[in-house]
Amino acid sequence: EGQLVESGGGLVQAGGSLRLSCAASGFTFGGYAIAWFRQAPGKEREGVSCISSGDRSTYYADSVKGRFTISSDIAQNTVYLQMNSLKPEDTAVYYCSAESWHAGYWGQGTQVTVSS
Repeated sequence: EGQLVESGGGLVQAGGSLRLSCAASGFTFGGYAIAWFRQAPGKEREGVSCISSGDRSTYYADSVKGRFTISSDIAQNTVYLQMNSLKPEDTAVYYCSAESWHAGYWGQGTQVTVSS
């Protein structure tokens, strides 16, 4: 059975950087749309960035555009989210997901806390 495991979260000062990883097991990312979401306390889960399943185009929420970069390493079956110039409002639990026409997976989340 497929599984996603996120890592790389932590506490960082405003202006700092973190790189989140999302490792897949039990399936390969080929043919899946891959996305990062986040959920801050008391707020709804929101999409942060994604890679489309077709031409692997990347998309970003306006709030992170220019600061975050999503990438994938097919050989490692891992997706990354490089987060630069972090702001306190980026504080949230970050989740990765993988969706295809026949299956979908979510990770357990990793906490990112940005102090001011």
